Parts: sequence; structure tokens; C-alpha cells
Amino acid sequence: MRTTQRNAVTLTGNPTGQPMVFAHGYGCDQNMWRHVAPAFADSHRLVLFDHVGNGRSDLSAYDDDRYSSLDGYADDVLEILHENDLWDVVFVGHSVSSMIGVIAANKEPERFARLVLIGPSPRYINEAGGGYQGGFDKPDIDSLLDSLDSNYLGWSSTMAPVIMGNPDRPELGAELTNSFCRTDPEIAKKFARVTFLSDNRDDLLKLRTPALIMQCSDDVIAPAMVGDYVHKHTAGSTLVHLNATGHCPNLSAPEETIDAMKAWL
Repeated sequence: MRTTQRNAVTLTGNPTGQPMVFAHGYGCDQNMWRHVAPAFADSHRLVLFDHVGNGRSDLSAYDDDRYSSLDGYADDVLEILHENDLWDVVFVGHSVSSMIGVIAANKEPERFARLVLIGPSPRYINEAGGGYQGGFDKPDIDSLLDSLDSNYLGWSSTMAPVIMGNPDRPELGAELTNSFCRTDPEIAKKFARVTFLSDNRDDLLKLRTPALIMQCSDDVIAPAMVGDYVHKHTAGSTLVHLNATGHCPNLSAPEETIDAMKAWL
């Protein structure tokens, strides 16, 4: 199947169970779910994959036009569901993949049963006049992207520990740094622009699939006010505040992440 090679799709768990699709965040790969996904193996059919440009994906499949917006990544998700005949899907998206999941569920709602959104942000840039607060002013994002363009590896080693948080556990920041550094740098630069310049607030308003919003403490990428916004503007959603700090509870606090998901499911 085409997506198996393109997105390095792996299927494990209970072959007759409800499908649970895990989608990783920026600069990561499916390995980031290794502490969480196995907890659902007995009850669910586990579907893991890598976005094009990450992990074991097929780099030759990258297309500037297709991936010029998050819609292209959402289309990849839908193609994975089509080729593996997956319905009644529980989609678990971390960071930017939360919005990718929202877009996919809006396009084909009949495929999805529930969404788990970990550290979601529909827009990272603050709106002029204070109408919307995403956590970053436009010059901050411009500076971040310029730094990434000029020295991707240097940017990765500086930013990954900040994104991870948990400075008392430096091994976590080191793992995220190494993950960033394994990502194709040219694709990573383009994906960063698509991610940090996106505005998916209208997509939240259209969503009708039940959603769990998991909000970490001290998350510099998706602060608490953003989680509150997502909850307020997503019909029928549930908001859970985690004790976990930073932006990657799937690595820093997998047991709390699993417990919150199981309680809601």
C-alpha cells in the first residue's frame, strides 16, 4: 500500500479492536508514542505513522504544493484510513497534529469517533489588539523561523529543551533534540512555517466529533489560555488540565497521559 511506504505506517494491537491512530508533533516521529500506545494494545488496533519528512517516511514523497498547508497532512491521514479500511477511529494528535486531526475529522466526520488533542493550538500568533492570545507576537515567530532557517541544528539544540520543559530531567530535552536532528532539515524548515503561521480557529468551530483537550502546565508552545480557547470554541469538548509540565506529556508523563485518555474514553 502506498501510505505504508510513504508514512511508514505500522499496525499492531488488537486486530479486531477499535482503531486508534497516533499522530506525532513537529520534529518527532511515531517512536514518541512508545510509552503510551502499548497501554491500549489489548483493546484497540494501534495505527502509528510518520509525517512525510520525519522518521522512516519516504522523503521523496514530499511535495511543496501538497504540504503548503496542514490540509495536505490531513489528507495523508485520510488516505491511511482509506487504505486500511479504518472506521470509528480514535485519533490521538500531539501538538500540530491536533489541528491536522481536526481538519481530517471535518473533511470526513463519518470516519472518526473521537479526537484526543494533546497540547493543541489553532493559532500561535497573538492577534493585534488582544482579540486572540496564542502565546507569541508576530516578531517572535518571525525571529524563530529566521533562526531555524539559518541554523536548523543550532535551533534544535536550543529550542528542544525549552519545548520539552522539565529542566530537571535533561535526558528528555536531549531526546527531543535528537529527534529534531533526525528530521530532514529542509522539510523541517517548511513544516515549521506551515505550523507556526497557521490559523485553524474556524476549523474548531466546524468540529462535531467529540474531543478531549489535554492541557499541560507551563507549556511555552500551547499555554493554558490557548487550551481554554480550544475548549470554549469546540462544541462538546472536554478539557483536562494535566500536572505534567512542558509540551510533551507523552514522553514526560506517559502514565498521567494514559490515565486521562482512558478515563475519558
